[in-house]
Amino acid sequence: MDLLPLLIVDGANVVGSVPDGWWKDRRGAAERLRDRLAERGGPVEGPYPGPYEIVLVLEGRARGVTAVPGVRIEEASGSGDDLIAELARNAEGRPCLVVTADRELRRRVEESGANCVGPRALP
Repeated sequence: MDLLPLLIVDGANVVGSVPDGWWKDRRGAAERLRDRLAERGGPVEGPYPGPYEIVLVLEGRARGVTAVPGVRIEEASGSGDDLIAELARNAEGRPCLVVTADRELRRRVEESGANCVGPRALP
């Protein structure tokens, strides 16, 4: 059985890319992103067709969001970027796509063989 491509979403970066008042309720904004990912299943563009195994990485005040079917939550105890880079490194040869606009994080995960798309790739 082939493993699904791994989709890792930089929750803080994606939520922060839209100035919709997310800073007033970071957990609520993360929950809305989680629900959107669960409903739509991944990006509208990228090198791998879906479906995906979706991992939403959260940090800071967005922690405490629970997983839902189709979206696993990983909480960073420190830097969310470090956890995302680690998850991409540990993808064990399976296709891995990271959603972030953070240039340094993109460089780090691309060094481990992952591909990247920006937040606008998510519907």
